[in-house]
Amino acid sequence: MIDYSAEAEKYDASRGGEPRAEVAAEAVERLLPEGTRSLLDIACGTGIVTRRLRRPGRTVLGTDRSPGMLSLASERLPGHVVTGDATRLPFASGSLDAVVLIWLLHLLPEAAPVLSEAARVLRPGGVLITTVDKDEAYFGAPSDIAELTKPLRRAYEPRVTDQSDRVLRLAGRHGLGLIGETTFPGLGQGRGPRKWYDAIVADRIPWAKAGPPGEVAALCRDLRALPDQEGPRPDPLYRVVALRRPPV
Repeated sequence: MIDYSAEAEKYDASRGGEPRAEVAAEAVERLLPEGTRSLLDIACGTGIVTRRLRRPGRTVLGTDRSPGMLSLASERLPGHVVTGDATRLPFASGSLDAVVLIWLLHLLPEAAPVLSEAARVLRPGGVLITTVDKDEAYFGAPSDIAELTKPLRRAYEPRVTDQSDRVLRLAGRHGLGLIGETTFPGLGQGRGPRKWYDAIVADRIPWAKAGPPGEVAALCRDLRALPDQEGPRPDPLYRVVALRRPPV
């Protein structure tokens, strides 16, 4: 996993900066129930998204286990961030109106403990908002690369912890049911054929690493034959779901 403390200073700029943070916060806001008074952003990172969720009458808190990230988040949300692990949150059971997990579940070896802990701190009627299917985001919009890579992706797609059906099933064990979903673009994060080729030959793409060498080599040749090698294709389209804990 990335050393997030070491990456903290350049993290925002490398992930789309303020523009992407703005569209991510807007997506979360679309899914929040009216009247949300307390919100916890788990793995809040630098707080670049978290601070945009503040509203009059709403307390917004952030937690992260990376000291480097929290040092930046504390500047954006003074007095409202705390060190914490997503599987052992320093909050009372049933104390929060909303919990947010953006770009977290896909990093974990298992989503169940985090979903369980998020459900614990939600009050009855509270809402969990999380990204799902992150690795599929680059192929959410039609493109020549999406079409070209589809056979290998579908055949050798690895098990991922944020796979939407799995997340919904695990959340359902804690009484959390789907009430809405939306998407937001990863502004400026689209990749051209050359970047995909470089990533595949460097063994950074899991479904390509799992594929037969002959099929992967053929895909690489096809990628190099595409026009506009440096031109980015559509930005990734991130999917976000809202899951509600039943009222008492």
